[in-house]
Amino acid sequence: MSSIFDRDLPRNEANYAALSPLSFIERAAEIYPHRPAIIHAELRRTWSEVYARCRRLAGALVVRGIGKGDTVAAMLPNTPPMVEAHFGVPMCGAVLNALNTRLDPETIAFMLDHGEAKAVIVDPEFAAVMRQAIALRKTQSPLLVIDVEDALYTGPVERIGTAGYEVFLATGDPDFAWQPPADEWDAIALNYTSGTTGNPKGVVCHHRGAAVNAISNILEWDMGKHPVYLWTLPMFHCNGWCFPWTVAARAGVNVCLRKVEAKAICDAIKAHGVTHYCGAPIVHGMLVNAPDELKQGLPAGVKAMVAGAAPPASMIEGMERMGFDLTHVYGLTEVYGPATVCPKHEAWSDVDIGERARLNARQGVRYHLQRSARVLDPQTMRAVPMDGESMGEIMFQGNITMKGYLKNPAATAEAFAGGWFHTGDLAVQYPDGYIKIKDRSKDIIISGGENISSIEVEDVLYRHPDVLAAAVVAKPDPRWGETPCAFVELKGGAGTTREDIVEHCKKHLAGFKVPRAVVFGELPKTATGKIQKFELRKLAGSAAAIDV
Repeated sequence: MSSIFDRDLPRNEANYAALSPLSFIERAAEIYPHRPAIIHAELRRTWSEVYARCRRLAGALVVRGIGKGDTVAAMLPNTPPMVEAHFGVPMCGAVLNALNTRLDPETIAFMLDHGEAKAVIVDPEFAAVMRQAIALRKTQSPLLVIDVEDALYTGPVERIGTAGYEVFLATGDPDFAWQPPADEWDAIALNYTSGTTGNPKGVVCHHRGAAVNAISNILEWDMGKHPVYLWTLPMFHCNGWCFPWTVAARAGVNVCLRKVEAKAICDAIKAHGVTHYCGAPIVHGMLVNAPDELKQGLPAGVKAMVAGAAPPASMIEGMERMGFDLTHVYGLTEVYGPATVCPKHEAWSDVDIGERARLNARQGVRYHLQRSARVLDPQTMRAVPMDGESMGEIMFQGNITMKGYLKNPAATAEAFAGGWFHTGDLAVQYPDGYIKIKDRSKDIIISGGENISSIEVEDVLYRHPDVLAAAVVAKPDPRWGETPCAFVELKGGAGTTREDIVEHCKKHLAGFKVPRAVVFGELPKTATGKIQKFELRKLAGSAAAIDV
């Protein structure tokens, strides 16, 4: 039965609009048309110019028959076309599938097939990989391939598409009359996560989640108007944690960065007055350990966001010496990137660096616009005591959560069992509500901020004719955080070397997934023959696990 507050008070166009981050760029162009939006080497574009180009992209896609519910893939580094794709693709109702540029052709081919991509925008650096991926597709459906040009790319140019990006944009209308989604639950992006089994899972994100996470980013950082944001975090990674939309909401500046290198980062910060950037621990560590001459002249007060592994005391101390303000966040692809944050309290500045590191190493509390982040017992679905000792699983509930896994209802149901999203990360919760990860229930290796499935690597190892048994675990690494360590049991009489194993893996895996260490010997097993990975984890950090 409806209440008195529902009678004769209908929802209509005057009092309701679907939430979408697309409205952010419309507003930026309307109010700040002449403010800078993109910097890429010598290139400068304003918000009115970028908005017109995004509308052109949407219009050009529609001319080619691409619209609502279609997938448009992008194989791009952090360059202006990647920023434009985050608006232009969903403006025509299509769904953006930003591809990980580090993946192998086989995996990319699977994603193109599984996501039913109708078009793909390709940077020249990745043309060869994309050409191979297209040839490996199992479907023969038409695929529009658009070649991007970039003056900063100096390598060999291979054109694999039927149109160049600028020529393609010229076929679109700069005044294309795009419409917000009729339903904010409509998909805006498709991102693939390696998970722990078999093929990657397609995470479907909606307009509502993208909008509220983008706004939460502003709130977590107290981000004022017109920030200058440096793109060190790949935009293919959880849509750059929704920051393409966040920067538009604040009419800020996207400082594009084709290569993530210490000198390029320092030069960009000094040249453009960068105020914010995000990255995996390896990026921050790169700056902390950069030569002093590179860091001379860096402005104080730059805000940095780190995720992927807890920041160690040395990183926090190094960032403080540079005058940077480090914020620790945590999340997954399924929650649009970061969905918890570790807010710092004034009292923390009075304790020593070791205690500050301990406090900042926690995954923290829920994002502003996420309904809940709790540590629950996955069997009873009850909250564990907030004593910093009782173990449970981190679970999320709220708008900053995916629609589900594409074409995988069983995995979706499992992920949302009991009305919560199950992360698979085991943690404790302290009396102040802050969460701290203790272990992973899934055998995911996080290397340089990228997820590596141990099972995927093991499957490749088992393809080697001399391998009898194999197991892969994370090995601590001072640069990457973690790298894959392979434990291999060879067949009798086999003379295979560490180098042979690595070369075999390189033929089937992306470079960052290839084991950095290989250990030969009989694998520890239970009475039922199950490999005891917990024993292997102990060995992974020992002298036995020597890097190849």
